[in-house]
Amino acid sequence: MATEQVLVERSGHVAEIILNRPERKNAITGPLARALQDAIETCSADGEVRVILLRGASGVFSSGLDLKEFNADPRPDWLPAFQATWRGVHESIYATDKAVVCALEGYAINAGSALALSADFIVAGEGAFLQVGEVRQGRPAPMNLAWLSMRYGDALARRIMLLGHRIVGDELLRLGIAHDVVHDDLVLTTARALSEELAELPPAGISATKQLLRRMDLPGRPNDWFALAAEGAAELGRASGPIPSLKR
Repeated sequence: MATEQVLVERSGHVAEIILNRPERKNAITGPLARALQDAIETCSADGEVRVILLRGASGVFSSGLDLKEFNADPRPDWLPAFQATWRGVHESIYATDKAVVCALEGYAINAGSALALSADFIVAGEGAFLQVGEVRQGRPAPMNLAWLSMRYGDALARRIMLLGHRIVGDELLRLGIAHDVVHDDLVLTTARALSEELAELPPAGISATKQLLRRMDLPGRPNDWFALAAEGAAELGRASGPIPSLKR
């Protein structure tokens, strides 16, 4: 029987959503994205859940898209719908009124970095890194662009996306991307403690604040950030052929 690619574990008012493909460093596929969106929406609708904690299994957040699956021949049946599915994941996170915490252990690369950036708070390890490296593959990164532009502005988005460098521990804190940076062995413990602190706050206050923050974003339809980024990437066209590895 196949292992569930996304797990949900509850502790009081905190729901941990776990990317569960440790054998592939929690790389993202279509089935994982669908399960992730279902988990986010289920937790968002649960009145007992006040905080969502995103993490990866086995001490790694996510290595990004699973290129073995994306470049497979024959193509997986989920591939044509993947972009819409992945955008739906981010729209669901954006729409939730729950506080969202990310435990960034190991690394968050490309699509994994977009998922980490979606959180309200990132707790990272000293040796952990985030990398928006699609530019080095000759590809756009629309979901990374949406979160970086929305939360950090044009200058930082350009720096991170156009260079594609790894951003490690203390630099994540200096840039204001990470809420806290701790010893690598303490990331999950610290993220859980932060989640518990948030869960003790009045849920109406968190909900109202997040709704107000969304009102301060782009005007028009909900989730304009993701629509504009995805539409812009589609207009530019996507390179044909296999997705190149980020490794050199």
